[in-house]
Amino acid sequence: MAIFGKNGLVRKQEVAFARKLLVWKYEKSGAALPGEETLSAHAEKVVDEAHRTAKKSGSNILDILKDSVKELKK
Repeated sequence: MAIFGKNGLVRKQEVAFARKLLVWKYEKSGAALPGEETLSAHAEKVVDEAHRTAKKSGSNILDILKDSVKELKK
């Protein structure tokens, strides 16, 4: 089993974390949760954007994930 990469364990954990953040933001704002596929696609998009930002700035992925979720909800 791969640890890193597009289908690795770390990537799956990052997507799961982003998904939980998205669910929390939807619940906090009182908005209806989108479908499972939509939510997963948003989480993937957030993780991809976090990785691109981290490469450019050298920042922490978790902080970038949190900021990305905030931006998506606006």
